[in-house]
Amino acid sequence: MDASLWNGVAGNTWVAAQDMLDRMYQPIEDLIVQAIPAEARRVLDVGCGTGGIVHAIARRLGPDGHCTGIDVSAPMLAAAAARGRQSNISYILDDAQQHAFETATFDAIVSRFGLMFFDDPVAAFGKLRQAAREGASLHAIVWRSPEENPFMTAAERSAAGLLPGLPVRRPDEPGQFGLANRQRLHAILEQSGWRAIDIEPLDVVCSFPENRLYQYLTQLGPVGRALQTADEHTRQQVAQAVRAGFEPYVHGDEVRFTAALWSVNASAG
Repeated sequence: MDASLWNGVAGNTWVAAQDMLDRMYQPIEDLIVQAIPAEARRVLDVGCGTGGIVHAIARRLGPDGHCTGIDVSAPMLAAAAARGRQSNISYILDDAQQHAFETATFDAIVSRFGLMFFDDPVAAFGKLRQAAREGASLHAIVWRSPEENPFMTAAERSAAGLLPGLPVRRPDEPGQFGLANRQRLHAILEQSGWRAIDIEPLDVVCSFPENRLYQYLTQLGPVGRALQTADEHTRQQVAQAVRAGFEPYVHGDEVRFTAALWSVNASAG
């Protein structure tokens, strides 16, 4: 995992867009929270970002429960802490792949888009398995393939001729689509000690206000990062081209798309 990226431009731009992204991914947050078993008392959120899901889980658990969020991004955890301190919430600034979790600590482990960035996913999921109590649940939501998520690659396709240095997405490499291969994901979970593995396709309609689209396309993702160092003329050209590429997703005052995802469930024993 590139910690420097998430402690620099990627983390800072995510924080700046926190309210927009919270709204965009609210339906997925709801699914994550609903998946927490009623008997769970200690929950870990991996790649917790700015803490929206941590707070939602803490509300569900009540004062007798506790939710821990772990993330590699200091800016994002600072934003999470700014949501307000609660006795049943804590945060860890570290890479979940490297962190020395206490053994058999959590009743449930969840993640929304936080598991695709591991350099060694078998080792990382093995760490999480060790941190889980016997019988604990794992519930995660990850992206399916780029081809099934044209909204997520629209900016890159539209800007390719203007930004020839954009990074190439390669299958199975750490990144947004790093766990898109269902068979590979199943094998990773099995090899790392998880059982009762169930990976099902999930399509979720997401939306955000149209007046935030310019921010989305010029600040987030590979194109947004490339524009950080581009000259003003290039920025204007790219913004115009990319805005046209998003036109199919604009419906009045709303941007709307379908996220093609995997709903991942497994058990520790």
